[in-house]
Amino acid sequence: MSVSRGHTRPSGQSSFYSPTLSTDFLTNLWRTCPQIEYLCDPQIAFQYDEPFHEYDATNTWTLTQATAGSAAISVTVPGSLTLDAGSTTAHQGAQIQHKKATFLPAAGKDIWFECSVLLGTALTGEFFIGLAAVDTTIIASGSMSTNNRIGWTGVAGDGVMVFDCDKAGTGTTATGVTLSITVRHKLGFYYDGTADTVQQYVDGVATGTAIATTYIPKAACINPSFVCQTSGTSQPTMNISGLRVFQLR
Repeated sequence: MSVSRGHTRPSGQSSFYSPTLSTDFLTNLWRTCPQIEYLCDPQIAFQYDEPFHEYDATNTWTLTQATAGSAAISVTVPGSLTLDAGSTTAHQGAQIQHKKATFLPAAGKDIWFECSVLLGTALTGEFFIGLAAVDTTIIASGSMSTNNRIGWTGVAGDGVMVFDCDKAGTGTTATGVTLSITVRHKLGFYYDGTADTVQQYVDGVATGTAIATTYIPKAACINPSFVCQTSGTSQPTMNISGLRVFQLR
């Protein structure tokens, strides 16, 4: 049996965690997130926690096809959703955006984002995972086409994802992660509303240096967004689970 422990941060915020189930808690993304405080006072923050026990392509989520593609609750991985490109023709596939869960980086309004991702069938796709402004073509003709985003982009057809931040067309990238068809990866980031920077987390570990204010989209709302399109040689799928976004009010 796993026994929970209490953890108090220097700021005075408290957390409970299981050292057996959450072996990386003391260094991972969520250790600084005031989730217990939020449960006691929901006025301090807004949390979007997606269990993926149901999926509505016209209400909560918006599905947009680049000619082909679909999204459905997985029948093999509980609590997850699978995007299917539905085609082997280059640049065709599906994207989904949760237009009713909107976030906006701002001074003092920290954001925590995380989900886990596992590719199926093949790595040869065009993918986006993260928060992005509402757009019907996040990736078009094999290139990122949406301004205002924080997340991971991969369009080379090899599963390699760069950490990608853009503010109104002024963007930067950093080394991210190579996705896998056998190993699930946790992808997260923390927006520090005081320092005005974004720190990437991969599998619970802070990765690379923080992205500077120049590239952080603070003038446009950004929403949970995922893209799974083919690069032309196979029909990739993307399984998503454990999606949570938390922002201070």
